[in-house]
Amino acid sequence: MKRLCDGLAKPNDIYDGIPLNFPGVKQEYWSGIRARLAALTPKGPIATRFLSKNLTVLVVGESVFVHGGILPEQVDYGLEQINNDVRDWITGLKDNLSSDFRNTLNTIVWMRKFSKIYVEDRDCSRLEHALATIPGVRRMIMGHTIQTSGINTVCVGKAVRIDVGMSKGCINGLPEVLEICGNSHLKILTSKPVYDVIQEQHEPVEMQVTA
Repeated sequence: MKRLCDGLAKPNDIYDGIPLNFPGVKQEYWSGIRARLAALTPKGPIATRFLSKNLTVLVVGESVFVHGGILPEQVDYGLEQINNDVRDWITGLKDNLSSDFRNTLNTIVWMRKFSKIYVEDRDCSRLEHALATIPGVRRMIMGHTIQTSGINTVCVGKAVRIDVGMSKGCINGLPEVLEICGNSHLKILTSKPVYDVIQEQHEPVEMQVTA
């Protein structure tokens, strides 16, 4: 509407810089992909209005919440500084965001170091180091890597993996919730049957998880 009103500054074209085509993707999907990219790219309307208000790292009580994981060097950089940098990048106040926080496998949002299935693939010692440098924090709670067995802990309860892939686009997993009572009492609320029995309807079941 602003484009039709004389005297008002013309809004920026949100599609500026967005590719016109996507090789390897059916053309019928191109317009939807362009709209999604335009909305979610830094300075995009959805990114600015909603995503910029989300924290990348959050400490609540004895838990630190991240999407993928966190390493000692990232803690040393500063959790508040990470949140500020990401927010400023999303809103356009900062032109670039360090690849240490968005483009490599060791970034906070892409990391899987503590979500692997096999013990030998996890790096619990680095996790312990990272947690030890965040005052009062005992555990890290993360998503990003789907846990087909449901919410679980590793590294002696210091890593809590809560991504159960509920989306149909993932594995259409049954709903589960991690409930934290106070600081140290953790409980899994799950609709998954405790026993491998086919049932007409699954009522929520409470399961304890190591804190």
